[in-house]
Amino acid sequence: MTYEQLNSLPVWQKMPTITLDEMSAIKLMNRVDTKYVMSEEKCMQLLERAVSEYSVQVIDDVRACRYSTLYYDTADWEMYTVHHNRRLARQKIRARTYVESDITFIEIKNKTNTGRTKKKRIKMPRDYFYNVTDHSEAHAFLQERAAYPPEAISPSLTTGFTRITLVNHAHTERLTIDLNLEFRNMREEGAPTTGIERMVIVELKQDGLCYSPMKQILLDLRVKQFKVSKYCLGMALSNDCIKRNRFKLKIRKIRKIVNE
Repeated sequence: MTYEQLNSLPVWQKMPTITLDEMSAIKLMNRVDTKYVMSEEKCMQLLERAVSEYSVQVIDDVRACRYSTLYYDTADWEMYTVHHNRRLARQKIRARTYVESDITFIEIKNKTNTGRTKKKRIKMPRDYFYNVTDHSEAHAFLQERAAYPPEAISPSLTTGFTRITLVNHAHTERLTIDLNLEFRNMREEGAPTTGIERMVIVELKQDGLCYSPMKQILLDLRVKQFKVSKYCLGMALSNDCIKRNRFKLKIRKIRKIVNE
């Protein structure tokens, strides 16, 4: 489904909206994330059922917003390999641009061995998206907070997608819905973009164990939790030089889900 089609969905006429500024109070930077994978068709059913319980984030009257992300890794893809090898405590480093608002961040995302996600980020000029270590503040940020020296990391994978963000009326949870995902290997010259057609990745983000209307909707739609990393998925789809046996199995399962 195209970016234009997503922004013209009839469901937006029935769903209340929330602005980016209003959303700032619901950052959930220290949270538990639960991920799901579904088809575009199932996603449309989810949106219709969410109308009475959720608001949709809007930026300049745009509901489905474009994101551009660049993951950084070591020369031997240590951050990817740690995840592949099932280590619970791990870190990812990425630059992210919110296309509609034209804001870029350098982010460090840590996963703890208890399943919590902790994210730290600072703004930086978009000009440094592909070379974050050349920006003095980003370099200092990485030196202070990253597990890897800035000199040890370089661009690894780009990810582009369109995101719909919902928040429940109680403001206790946020739901991100990512469609039109495309990946490109940054270490292979002229590498094409790749992806899984009709795949949607949904992530439910909660600070605590509050009642979740979305969990009931997902249960009604028979959508089960599915752990997936966009970075690892993109790497497995686009890079033949890495260990990827575990993620090949996930890719087969995802293709089966989106074609049900």
